[in-house]
Amino acid sequence: MGFGGAFMRNLLLSISYDGSRYHGWQIQKNAVSVQEVFQDSLFEVLNEKCDIKGCSRTDSGVHANMYCVSIKVNSGIPCEHLKIATNRFLPADIVVNSAMEVPLDFHARYSCTGKEYIYKIWNRRVRNPFLVNKAFHYWYPLDLEKLQSAGQNFVGTHDFTSFCTLDSRNPENLVRTVNSFSIDRSSDGLVTVKVAADGFLYNMVRIMIGTLLHVSMGKIAPSQISDIIEAKNRTLAGPTAVAHGLYLNKVFYDDNINLSLKLGNEKS
Repeated sequence: MGFGGAFMRNLLLSISYDGSRYHGWQIQKNAVSVQEVFQDSLFEVLNEKCDIKGCSRTDSGVHANMYCVSIKVNSGIPCEHLKIATNRFLPADIVVNSAMEVPLDFHARYSCTGKEYIYKIWNRRVRNPFLVNKAFHYWYPLDLEKLQSAGQNFVGTHDFTSFCTLDSRNPENLVRTVNSFSIDRSSDGLVTVKVAADGFLYNMVRIMIGTLLHVSMGKIAPSQISDIIEAKNRTLAGPTAVAHGLYLNKVFYDDNINLSLKLGNEKS
């Protein structure tokens, strides 16, 4: 029975993946993507092609602690069984954490109300072999208090033209609302930057990080961040930080969906 049949269901799956060996989420013609591997594994379980909607496009090398996918299926398989069965076919670097039924008009991307990203920086002189492709190795001193102050300039509603790479994937409206920014260091030297917003532009977080590293090096004053935002000029911001330090950390929907996702992920 095709889509639109009486038994069609819409399912929301929360997955995690190590993006090191993938060329992002979206299917590519000449490269392996997370979506390709995920949908192939799903087909092994359901034996039907699914209408798969991802919550965002992550780039090559970017990771996800939480990535949400909505799929429309005709199968009556229970959600918990779908999770367990799909994980049997997935490689070790991709896992389904939870599955739940949602309304038919729910869309993993368009129903999303916000996202949270983290960026990991290994801030020690000697590299950490366990964080290869998992964190950016930056061995120069970082003044976290200075960077925390600079990062607060991102909070609020702004046109982030200066902090995005312009290409066909960007919408005409480049205004986004950043709800929070924080940075902290663990006892072993791992620095984690956390940014939450109602949405993100292409390379937005990575350009934020590159700009903050220029602040740390004294190339940009913390007070200049707001001026760079106002200028709407990409050339005034810092470089784009490497992809492998970036993680999609949380995806937000309405309160009922968020609670169900939280409970489902805690059970996994």
